[in-house]
Amino acid sequence: MSFVSDLPKVDLHCHLIGTVRAGTFADLARRAGLELPAEPERIYADINSLPPDPALYLNTRIPVPAGRAPGEPEVSYSLFQVSAWVIAALRDADDLTRIVYEAFEDAHHNNVRHLEMSFDTVPGHLAGLGYAGSVAAYAEGIRLAERDFGMTGRLIAAIDRSLSGDDALARVREVAGNPHEYVAGIGLDNLETAGPPERFAAAYRLAGAAGLRRTAHSSEHAPIAANTITCLDVLGCDRIDHGYFVLEDDAVVARLRAEQVPFLVASTTSRRSWRPWRRASIAAMLEAGLNVIPASDDPGMFPTSLNEEYRILAEDLAVPHDRLRAMALAGVDACWLPDADRAALRKRFEDELSAL
Repeated sequence: MSFVSDLPKVDLHCHLIGTVRAGTFADLARRAGLELPAEPERIYADINSLPPDPALYLNTRIPVPAGRAPGEPEVSYSLFQVSAWVIAALRDADDLTRIVYEAFEDAHHNNVRHLEMSFDTVPGHLAGLGYAGSVAAYAEGIRLAERDFGMTGRLIAAIDRSLSGDDALARVREVAGNPHEYVAGIGLDNLETAGPPERFAAAYRLAGAAGLRRTAHSSEHAPIAANTITCLDVLGCDRIDHGYFVLEDDAVVARLRAEQVPFLVASTTSRRSWRPWRRASIAAMLEAGLNVIPASDDPGMFPTSLNEEYRILAEDLAVPHDRLRAMALAGVDACWLPDADRAALRKRFEDELSAL
């Protein structure tokens, strides 16, 4: 754990709302007078997204658990439901700046030097801020974190794949029409089974034309490898969030290994029954020679941390230190900083890793 703590890191797959601390949620919810079914801290402790229809996952190469895991809470709150409550508790630009700053502060405690976070469309009750106003509030949180922690950060505009292709186009037009130095690209979020990647081809083409970087959740909920190929070849993604089900197709794995496509993975998920499957899948991805990079995903809500994700790899999956070092450097190479900044960050990592 000492090695893991000292390892310099980047975190490239992190959802802003999923970083919000339980105590911050409690503070915001009480101030907003939000009616909740339990105390905020209790809700966080009982986050547990129940698995979907097990019939979707028959005969996968790594068996997907169909039942509940030991120790699951009697009353479960899904990650999506809790996220909706957190969003409802946000009231102004200062709240947006606060949660960004706190996300960077928590990442700093994990020796994270660069953090990239996804942010959602502005909710209706904050519509007065508009896209530009919300991004300005997020950016202020990053600037404060850069000043206080010596970190760098970027934002990723999330597209909700449960919506239409036209909605995605409108989202990208909004992002491209309001360029900001901290908004580096777009990502495709929500349940993969709710929206196949090809639905968003036009939106992703527009993003590419605007110079935005592109990623997507893929082969995470849909038990097929083909979605990841679509994300690469049709959407133009240069990295993939999750990707565990690429293991279903040997030819796909061979291509991904040859191209060393970055996969941003998290051993911990709000689906508690799926955690052993996640870890077995990541172990198999590593064994297959894929470019696996740990990420925290929703660290405030699972809960987890990037240190914990590296610890799981080191202790539970027996990943050696030299592979952990390689992952840290691969994260730098996959980040969306400008070329000169990325090169400087890599040199800094190489010097620190040599000292370790």
